[in-house]
Amino acid sequence: MASSLICTETQSRVSSVLNRDVKQYGKKYMFDSSEETCWNSDQGECQWVSLEFPQSVKTAEIKLQFQGGFAAKTCRLEGSRMDGELKIINHFYPEDNNSTHSFPIQEALVVDKVKIIFENSTDFFGRVIVYSLDILGEKTS
Repeated sequence: MASSLICTETQSRVSSVLNRDVKQYGKKYMFDSSEETCWNSDQGECQWVSLEFPQSVKTAEIKLQFQGGFAAKTCRLEGSRMDGELKIINHFYPEDNNSTHSFPIQEALVVDKVKIIFENSTDFFGRVIVYSLDILGEKTS
């Protein structure tokens, strides 16, 4: 059964943080299970989140919760082995609301890192606000 692949050893990076205010809007808030905190990107197209796992994983599902009005319209999941080149795994299309969205990954590949690219946003300035992000799947040996 699929379980969360994000753990304390997972390294994360983001494209930007609103006004560089990481204390209030930093990437860590996507993973803290709090409904009060969020990652808030700065403006600009193609915001992204990348995750590097401590071991190889097989991804099965993405769960995302945006703030309505600041959701991505088109998303692309890319993945690769440790030193490999990122390849497109899946495209998905969230709705512009506050619900947690779940996107199954049809052809799950074994990867060491993934990048979720928010190709465009419902916000006029391209900002994206993510309250929670999780990737489900299984660890491989």
